[in-house]
Amino acid sequence: MVSTDEPFANLLTQGMVIADTYYRDLPDGKKQWLNPADVEQRDGVWVLKADGLPVLAGGSEKMSKSKNNGVDPQSLIDRYGADTARLFMMFAAPPEQSLEWSDAGVEGANRFLRRLWKAVYDHVEAGIVKAYAGGDLPAAARDFRRQLHQTIAKVTDDIERRRQFNTAIAAIMELMNAMARLEGEDLLTRSVKQEAMEAIVLMLAPIVPHICRVLLKALKPGACLIGSPWPTVDEAALVQNEIELMLQVNGKLRGKLKVAVDATKDAIEQTALASPEAQKHMAGQPAKKVVVVPGRLVNIVV
Repeated sequence: MVSTDEPFANLLTQGMVIADTYYRDLPDGKKQWLNPADVEQRDGVWVLKADGLPVLAGGSEKMSKSKNNGVDPQSLIDRYGADTARLFMMFAAPPEQSLEWSDAGVEGANRFLRRLWKAVYDHVEAGIVKAYAGGDLPAAARDFRRQLHQTIAKVTDDIERRRQFNTAIAAIMELMNAMARLEGEDLLTRSVKQEAMEAIVLMLAPIVPHICRVLLKALKPGACLIGSPWPTVDEAALVQNEIELMLQVNGKLRGKLKVAVDATKDAIEQTALASPEAQKHMAGQPAKKVVVVPGRLVNIVV
């Protein structure tokens, strides 16, 4: 049929799309299946919008013409845009598993894109800066930049090797939340935010290309999304000087403790005993034992 070899290495079979079903019993014993878009809940009862009369919920089933529970993607695109539809379907479930259609999930995807748009807009309004290229960062910006490059590594692996687009999107959402918490308008901190936004836009581009094309041009005037290189991991940013341990007193979580990554057991114990949280809950009692679980927690027993 064709003069070339098969262009695909393997076949990824997608899962089914399922949605709620609604019906009415007809006099002849058959069921009249009603489209979910024509049904709404009033005072805890599902009714047909057209006449306000009750209908029965038939549970979630595979979308089909026979159950009349299909969703017209065009109406979704007309209301929210193609990127929202793409993001929801990629995020709702791994591609090989069943996807449960949810209007609330669609609205959530649209809210995330609006939040991304606003974050870029606010950053650009304050003035575009060059992405971080070096310099002594404040601690908060340094920690955020480490998370940024951990996210780049995870998203790259999720998309290229694991084909798990939902976890890639989840990691980017977590990064967006962390960026929203990052305070500071100094030049270095803003350069890290610029680096993060450029990376976020490029990582989301295969999933929501239309909004990403516009946002990249706003962040980097003259830049073209097509042909832009995929973000690369800065190994130096992944180096961690401090780690965070859970601080417990008598097995109950009382706070968190930051120690040097190469701190000795004795040094961790002394730091824990001297912390305000430990002093408060020890109430002047001497420690009978201090248990250190490397990389995880310190438990002071009194």
